[in-house]
Amino acid sequence: MVCAAVSVQHRLRCHETFTAMAFGDLLDMVGGTGRFQIVHVTLLCVPVLMMASHNLLQNFVASVPPHHCSPHANVSALPLSAEEKLLVTAPLDLAGKPLRCQRYSAPRWRLLAANGSSAAEEDDYANPEEILDDLEGCEDGWSYAMRERTSSIISDWDLVCDLRSLKQMGQTVYMGGVLVGAGIFGALSDRYGRRILLIFSYLLMAVSGTCTAFSSSFSLFCLFRFGCGMALSGQSLNSFSLIVEWIPTRVRTVVGTITGYSYTFGQLILAAVAYFIRDWRWLTLAVSLPYYIFFLYAWWFHESSRWLFLNNKSERGIKNLQSVAKINGRPKESEKLDVKMVQESMKKELVGSQDSYSFLDLFRTPTMRLTTISLSAVWFSTSFAYYGLSMDLQKFGVDIYLIQVIFGAVDIPAKVVVTVAMSLLGRRPSQCGALVIAGVTILANLLVPHDQQTVRTGLAVLGKGCLAASFNCCYLYSGELYPTVIRQNGMGFVSMTARIGSMVAPMVLLAGDHIPWVPGLIYGGAPILSGVVGIFLPETLGSPLPDTIQDVEDRGSGRRPKKETKDANSQDNEANLMKQVV
Repeated sequence: MVCAAVSVQHRLRCHETFTAMAFGDLLDMVGGTGRFQIVHVTLLCVPVLMMASHNLLQNFVASVPPHHCSPHANVSALPLSAEEKLLVTAPLDLAGKPLRCQRYSAPRWRLLAANGSSAAEEDDYANPEEILDDLEGCEDGWSYAMRERTSSIISDWDLVCDLRSLKQMGQTVYMGGVLVGAGIFGALSDRYGRRILLIFSYLLMAVSGTCTAFSSSFSLFCLFRFGCGMALSGQSLNSFSLIVEWIPTRVRTVVGTITGYSYTFGQLILAAVAYFIRDWRWLTLAVSLPYYIFFLYAWWFHESSRWLFLNNKSERGIKNLQSVAKINGRPKESEKLDVKMVQESMKKELVGSQDSYSFLDLFRTPTMRLTTISLSAVWFSTSFAYYGLSMDLQKFGVDIYLIQVIFGAVDIPAKVVVTVAMSLLGRRPSQCGALVIAGVTILANLLVPHDQQTVRTGLAVLGKGCLAASFNCCYLYSGELYPTVIRQNGMGFVSMTARIGSMVAPMVLLAGDHIPWVPGLIYGGAPILSGVVGIFLPETLGSPLPDTIQDVEDRGSGRRPKKETKDANSQDNEANLMKQVV
């Protein structure tokens, strides 16, 4: 029966007649979880360590140092101490601190009298109207107290006062690159393969990161950071697909968690590297140069045989499986593989892949449509709240290196909990629960007084941990919900919605300049709403990866595909495996 020439609906009904076994059987035949899988996953996880460095780089390269208007020219020429120059130049605010964006229109020499600082306070508040009339902007630029960093893009390009919104704009542009990359690389990798796009992503990250470090203007900085964002999307999407498509169902959760921990430890590495490298240019270069090494060894990676078979490239797929079998110590099994065997084994999947697919197929059928809409809400709110909390560490009033370590370390127990929950309770309750708890903790922070920094920081850390757990679940859950023939399109699309969330997040912080509680309300409300939406997603615990859209529709309608019979006990196996790991 030929299904390729009929409509989508008829094609889906046609696929139901096939009862072939899945790709997982071929994978088990060549070793399942063997030496190849261990080396393959390890080499793919090492670059993930550096992803956090680029995602959160803004916290260090764009840290805002204490600053005030530079003294007048006639003041700078005098042999006065820095404190004395500041005294006659900058008025004080209500908290007794020098104003950052205004100075006296003329130096106030009388403040150099005895008891200078008290005299300054008495002088400023004795005639407030006169003081306001006697102020001007920072006509001679700004002076910076570089305490935590020796340089930043803020001090290099004076992104303060009227230009302070450009700090958030820089991160938004980077996330815009991640957004564009998710759409481009998601579609291209479904058409041209995961491996070649991953190799290109490594090279793009290396070159863009190097150019960022040598940027001579803020505009060039944003341009090259945009390139880094695109590269990060290509890396994350194709790394995950190459991992999940080369491992058996029974270890999918464990391997997915290991990948998530790579990002977690990457946050700790960033804190350590940033602590020892205080110049923003050298820091950017340090987190970009390793990608040249990743680019070189990535040529060893094996293209997904699952993808090759479904794209009429069976000979290459068989060669890859044979290579895997030899690496896993099963050379005899590799001799049994041939094109006829693959065609018989994957008859259903091969027929389902004869047509080309686009992102529109994510919405054509009921279950695919519901899945895509629900996942989009989950990804958007997770990324939106995550970067809302993580991208402004200075607001907590704690050393930025310490808070970065705390924010990274909380992911460790959070991901242990969500991994156990995903294996014992299921993906859906784990995903929804993490989002709701995160939203509640963020909203609770609005009720804590600002002077209780320990409580506020503790709640923020708890919320960030829940959002990290949600991210961990997102990647695994989405990969299990979308079929192989359109997995990268699906992952790319929902990743795009996440990047929209991360682009909007910095802009919401600007609303806090006018109404301080608005950002917290928005950051907390979004995860709760998406946690409710996530209830409509189907459960995937113990189910093999779907290969066709029909597999997804069968699962959504409650029909159990026959290829799942062999894996009927995989849920129990995975639960037992997780008990051993934990």
